[in-house]
Amino acid sequence: MEMPSLTAQVGAYFAEKEAGSQELASPLPRLTLLRHPHPTELSASLYEPVVCLILQGAKETRLGNTGIEVGPGQSLVVSHDLPVVSRITRARPDEPYLALIVSLDLVLLRSLQGKVGDSRAGAAPPQSLAAHDTDPALVDCLSRYLAIAGDDVETRVLGPLLLEELHFRLLMAPHGGMLRELVRHDSHASAVMRAIARIRRDFRSSLKVPELAREVGMSPSSFHKHFREITSTTPLRYQKELRLLEAQRLLSTGTQSVSDVAYDVGYESPNQFSREYSRKFGTSPREHQPRATR
Repeated sequence: MEMPSLTAQVGAYFAEKEAGSQELASPLPRLTLLRHPHPTELSASLYEPVVCLILQGAKETRLGNTGIEVGPGQSLVVSHDLPVVSRITRARPDEPYLALIVSLDLVLLRSLQGKVGDSRAGAAPPQSLAAHDTDPALVDCLSRYLAIAGDDVETRVLGPLLLEELHFRLLMAPHGGMLRELVRHDSHASAVMRAIARIRRDFRSSLKVPELAREVGMSPSSFHKHFREITSTTPLRYQKELRLLEAQRLLSTGTQSVSDVAYDVGYESPNQFSREYSRKFGTSPREHQPRATR
């Protein structure tokens, strides 16, 4: 399967669903199709572990001071939950941005590690956000997975097999280095993932970094070093990112005041919350509320 054929396959899926203006579709477990007719502004979000294959158009993603632009035929592998800013840089109505996204299953990746072993030892240094030209075998696997959408029997029987193949091919891919680190329970990448899970679970509570480092089996200095290498930020700033992203979501619902949202996400001072929110998003919390609730 070549890229133009998969692009046509995704375009046909949207056309068959009469979704000319629809931006998202989830035809199968762990699979999301994205379509957008115009470039977008930079926006902050939390990327969870995924592989994102760009079929048409282009997208820029920034992690800390590092920016990656991904175009047609390239795929972006995200190994950890990462606070990023991103935007679609190339799209137009007659040639919309098209992407295919698969959320990754760590349990499945680890089940493959014993079979893969160190067969990719000496490959490129691992990165938590990495882009590369997509191997034709991975494109073919994604095409075969999308092809079973709508068939319940094939989805039930072949779906798990195709997802296993997909995860295998990602482990073997040039930009799958961090995934190969992640599946090892004793790796720094795995320890940082456990720390991230703990921060996400308790992001409203006060964070004691030395205690968290001990909890995941690392010294405070080693923990800081590897956490920053993977996330491009510190544990405390990572927690702040989670609080502000959750605050943005709550404000958009229009059901709470700015002060209530500040306290809800863990701030003790609404004024400090407003300053940090404005610094991150370039607008005040109040301006992110629906007009009817301001």
